[in-house]
Amino acid sequence: MILLQLFVSYLKIGFFGFGGGYAMLSLIHSEVVVRNAWLTNGEFSDIVAISQMTPGPIAINSATYIGYEVAGVWGSVVATVAVSLPALTLMMLITRFYIRLRNNRFMAGAIAGMRPVVIGMIAAAALLLIFPHSDEGRSFIDAWSWVIFSVTLLCSALKVNPIVLIVLSAVAGIVIYGL
Repeated sequence: MILLQLFVSYLKIGFFGFGGGYAMLSLIHSEVVVRNAWLTNGEFSDIVAISQMTPGPIAINSATYIGYEVAGVWGSVVATVAVSLPALTLMMLITRFYIRLRNNRFMAGAIAGMRPVVIGMIAAAALLLIFPHSDEGRSFIDAWSWVIFSVTLLCSALKVNPIVLIVLSAVAGIVIYGL
């Protein structure tokens, strides 16, 4: 039963998650934390962080990890296949017709209409990650988290290599929070 729930949830995420992984985060959160209560907000934020650091699309990485957390190896396989299936199917169908329809005004209008939705979904995901709350109703992001974020943002604006920023942020986290 849990595998079917995972499949349906991630199939829904795959079908309605326009705009890439970050735009999907609010939808994933809604399914995984709010609707099915498979994870807490803190666990979800940890999975998002892990999914960002591992190679590959964030939606697939998070589906694999969340599926594993919920139902083991088979849960991982089911969630990953389910989140990938809509995009694979749609791309195979759409690719045949896109070349002919790319200059069609209806197609152009549909794509233009999706842009604000994608921006809104990315903004919702950003707010979810910036202002998360633990299950006790308080934010689990402390002052040190904001310091690390601010320094990283500043260094990013100064064009410091992103790999260096990731390594230094990890070292800061280990020093501040321990293992």
